[in-house]
Amino acid sequence: MRVAVIGVGRMGRHHARIYSQLAELAAVSDVDEENGKQIASEFKCKYYKNYLEMLDTEKPSAVSVVVPTPLHREVALEVIKRKINLLVEKPIATNLNDAREIINAAKENNVKLMVGHVERFNPAIIKLKELISANALGDISSIIARRVGVAGSPITSYENLMIDLAIHDVDIINHILGRLPTGKTCLKGKAINNRDDYADILLSYGKTNAFIQVNWITPVKIRTLHITGSSGYAELDYINLSLKFYKLAKPSGYANYQEFLTKFGQPDITEIEIKKEEPLKIELSEFLKSITMNTMPPMSGDEALKALEIVLSLNDSQN
Repeated sequence: MRVAVIGVGRMGRHHARIYSQLAELAAVSDVDEENGKQIASEFKCKYYKNYLEMLDTEKPSAVSVVVPTPLHREVALEVIKRKINLLVEKPIATNLNDAREIINAAKENNVKLMVGHVERFNPAIIKLKELISANALGDISSIIARRVGVAGSPITSYENLMIDLAIHDVDIINHILGRLPTGKTCLKGKAINNRDDYADILLSYGKTNAFIQVNWITPVKIRTLHITGSSGYAELDYINLSLKFYKLAKPSGYANYQEFLTKFGQPDITEIEIKKEEPLKIELSEFLKSITMNTMPPMSGDEALKALEIVLSLNDSQN
């Protein structure tokens, strides 16, 4: 399959690298000519400064759109108009109208649209989802997600704490629970930057509460997820691709909480074996597979829209 990448900056260069391993990387396009040519040379493909010229000349079967979020609508619609399958990096757009326009255009033109919520393809998340689906944790009462750490590079004018950072955990919690929140609260503020750079979010999923902490100011990079259920507890580390499961040695029955404490015992701790695979490689493989097998992409535009809708409402909330 001939593929191409539009935008080979901080994230797009990794799309190019992985595509060169999975398919025929025909070309890359970037407004930064020096960077674009360097990437093209490294991965032995053509370079175009104008992405429209690249699309019309190379006619790829699939494209990754990895341009700044405010440009997603414009670029995605041009790709769709040419009936080329596309993966748009998350978030799908900066606003709901643009997101819906992209989704509707893809459906009307019968092209595959996938949105790059890469954490869904983290092997540890895949295993955790399997545990939850098998009811290994029982009834889940609480989820705590932390995604904190100083930004790896200067924050651009269009980056937003909710849309670019918190959306990861909002989508993951929706995904592992298989439902959307019924209530949401957000407390956020400005500590160092002239925009919101920290936030604490509480989402309600019926009897399950989810707390999300995100910021760009903690000096240590932390990406973790902790889940408490009636039958067990799970600790997940996105960075180290690790997952621990604590199975409760729960007695067959107890009359009160004191008896529960007496009979509870020590939990059985299992370090779940995780295959060390790059999440982005799994994501792009699944995207290409959806095209060759003519199946629905595993992260659809409609699912991405739901996550965007939640974080935009949180972003608009008062501190």
